[in-house]
Parts: sequence; C-alpha cells; structure tokens
Amino acid sequence: MNPQGERWTAEQVLALAPDAASRTAGGRLAAAAPWSGAGARDGGVWGLCAGSGSTPYRTVVDLDGPGYRCSCPSRKFPCKHALGLLLLWASGSGEVPDGGEPPEWAGDWLTERRRRAAGGPGRRTAPGPAENGDAEAGRRRPGGGADPEAARHRAERRARRIAAGASELERRLTDLLRDGLAAADRAGFGAWDETAARMIDAQAPGLEARVRELAAIPSSGAGWPSRLLEECALAHLLDQGFLHIDTLSEELAATTRARIGVTLPVAELLASAEPVRDRWLVLGRQDGTDGRLTTRRVWLRGEHTGRMALLLSFGAGGQSPEPALPTGLRLDADLVYYPSARPLRAALAERHPTPADAGSEGAVPPGTDVETALAAYGEALARDPWLEGWPVVLAGVTPVPGTEDAGWQLADPATGLALPVDPRCAGRTDLWRLLATAGGGPVTVFGECGHRGFAPVTTWDPEPVPLTATATATATTSQGGRR
Repeated sequence: MNPQGERWTAEQVLALAPDAASRTAGGRLAAAAPWSGAGARDGGVWGLCAGSGSTPYRTVVDLDGPGYRCSCPSRKFPCKHALGLLLLWASGSGEVPDGGEPPEWAGDWLTERRRRAAGGPGRRTAPGPAENGDAEAGRRRPGGGADPEAARHRAERRARRIAAGASELERRLTDLLRDGLAAADRAGFGAWDETAARMIDAQAPGLEARVRELAAIPSSGAGWPSRLLEECALAHLLDQGFLHIDTLSEELAATTRARIGVTLPVAELLASAEPVRDRWLVLGRQDGTDGRLTTRRVWLRGEHTGRMALLLSFGAGGQSPEPALPTGLRLDADLVYYPSARPLRAALAERHPTPADAGSEGAVPPGTDVETALAAYGEALARDPWLEGWPVVLAGVTPVPGTEDAGWQLADPATGLALPVDPRCAGRTDLWRLLATAGGGPVTVFGECGHRGFAPVTTWDPEPVPLTATATATATTSQGGRR
C-alpha cells in the first residue's frame, strides 16, 4: 500500500477484497448515495452506510495496517461496506472530505487500535455481537508490524478453502462427463450457479470465472460440445495443479496460483522482485466495464529488452483507472513482473525523466511475420496452458474483410500465410477502420494472438490508431488468461 497520507488507487483497494463477490459488492457501494457523515483524517476513514434496516452501518478503516470495523453482520474482512468506503475515498471526488473530527464511535476505535499496535496501556475491547470487528486485532506485534505467523495462518486457511473448492469442482466435472456432454445444454444455469457460489466461498475467483464460462458454452452455438470438453479439460488441469502444487516447479506453481486468483499485493511485489528498466512504448490500451467496475489493460514493449508487459488496473465509482498512459507514449521506467512461468503482467515501479533522444511518440514499433507471431504464442502457451492470448506486433500484413464462408483475416504477402481475426471481433466497426487505414496495402498491427485468432488493438498510419478503447469487461486473470 501507499504510505499513510497518500490517497490509494482503486486497484490497491480492490486487492484487499477477500473474494470476487466482495469486489463486485464493494464496487456498487462506491457512490455517494448510500453514504453519510463520511470523512478522513490522520490515516482514518469513516462513514455511515444505509442498508436494509433503519440504522445505517458504522464503518471505519485504519489505513495503517490496514484494519477495519463495521457494524454489519458480515464475517468477511474487509466487508463490502469497508471496500465501498475506501473506493469512494480513493476516487478523490470529495464525497469523503479530508479533515474534521471523526465521530466518537470511529475516533474511539482508531485511538484504541493504535494504542494496542504501539504496545501502550489500554483496554482491548471485543467487538459487539453485530460487529464484524477489527480485521487486524491481535495480529500485530508490539512494534506495529504485521505478524508473519498470523499471515502464514491466513494463507494456509485460504489454501485449504481453495483446495476444497477445487475438489468440489472436480466432482462437478466428473458428474458432467459421466452423464454425458449431450445433456449439458438441458441442465440450465442453476447447477453451475451453485458451483460458482461455492468457488466464491472458497476464495478462488479464477475457478469461479471458469465455472461461469462452462455454464455459458452450451448456448454458444454450433460446435459447443467440443468447446465444453476443452474448457472442462483446462478446469481439471487447474484443479489438479493446485491440489498438487507442492510437486510443481516454483514458476509453474506461481502461474497456477495466479490463475486461481491468488496474487501478490503490489507493495509485496515491489519489495521482493527485481525491477526491469527500459524505454517502454505503449502499444495499446483497452478499458472494459462491468457495472461500476472498470478494468484497464495497457500493453508495453521494451525498446532494449524486447519484452512485452501488461499493466492491469481497476477503477470504481465511475473513476478512470490509473495509469492513464496514451497509446504511442514512450516512457523510461522500472517495471516489476509478477511471478509466472511466462511473465507478462507487471506493476509500474518508478518513472524516470525521459531522455532528450527518446524519439517521437508516434514511431511505428518493429513487428514480426505471422509465422513468428504464432511461434511466440505457442512458446508462451507451452509454459501457461491457460493462456488466452499473447501480445504481438505484426508487420506487413493486409486486412482482408470477411465473407459468408470465412471471417476476417490478416494476410502476409511475404510468406503467403494468413492469420484469422478472432471471431469475437467480427461485430466491431473498428475492423473497417483498420481496413481504411491499410488502404489495400500492408500495415503494422498490434494485438493478441490466441487460439481463436488475432484480436487487433492498435495500428499505425504512421501515428498510432487505436482500434478498441472500450470493451465489455470479461473475467481476466492476472496474466491475461482465458476469458
């Protein structure tokens, strides 16, 4: 987390959520309407949230830790009210004003909690019967630092929950295959919804996303049984990977955890991994919306290392996620990659002054041919079998419009090969913009190359031409997994 006194980002707040359901519920509460008496001062944030009862819930957060208390009956830490309050504060909209005195119920709790953390005298008060309590109470050492033993126990408890969820999903897949895929389209969503709810309880958002994908496949059109079997196999592989994670290599174990939905907090990542400094070119940006939550994906390419990187961030309450890096920008920065068998997702650690010889922002990046792009995707897929797509820059390809018999393609005249455009992009009007930019000739295109084809994001003319700035949000894991 940012040091106390700095306003957090929505991504930092959402990283605290215990599960995907809490993320969604917290995002819905990141608006001014349900809140009253909100404020922030000296590392404390508080507010009253209207609920279904006549008495609003009292919510207070100590940013040092952090710690939470809410009068709601939820046993999740933090609860949706604490997440919503923090998201509203992080938006900087002024709905949670800085300064002012906290109400007595918030001030007393903050004072007592900090006295305990400092090891000073004072009476420790237990939460009342209708309070979900202080998430950090009794879990800190006298010096104020987090107790590593308590953190280890929390991680072990979550691992047991996820293992139970993976075992439950294995039983569901076994039942599905025993009864036969042909009956899957008559089962409806009810059974899948129940399984997805159990994945939420297991704190395994990656498994929940896969369950919902499985539920949607029988209504996805012709050829759905083969797609369902493929996704069942990938879900089974992920289950088994986590259930036998102790037998995996360190890199593959990190990939499996990321696909399940267990990721390192940004602060821990920045403190534990070596940064990669380069002059990074912003290849493209895509925003996705899902109710109140906005997901931003920004792709970068290192000029000297040639490495690709994906920055993933979130915004709530109508706020635009950070960082707001425009396509075509060049920046001298340190990136820290999340651990994975094929690292792609990264966090922006530090930006350096741009040197005078950085060149123009609109310069066209170097690209590869279709065969090399497929090889790059294949290499990444071999290390991460759940990979949805791999970012590549194609050079010298000509867009070919779709017909009744075939979809859109990107043809490579030099090699005689053609790469199909992902069918999910078929309804996008920006494909015609790509065609108009090309003018019947070859162009450079950036996008993701995956098992369904190529999804274009940016082309150059010679300035960057974004092809998709906003899309419907889909279940995306930390490494750009299957959606």
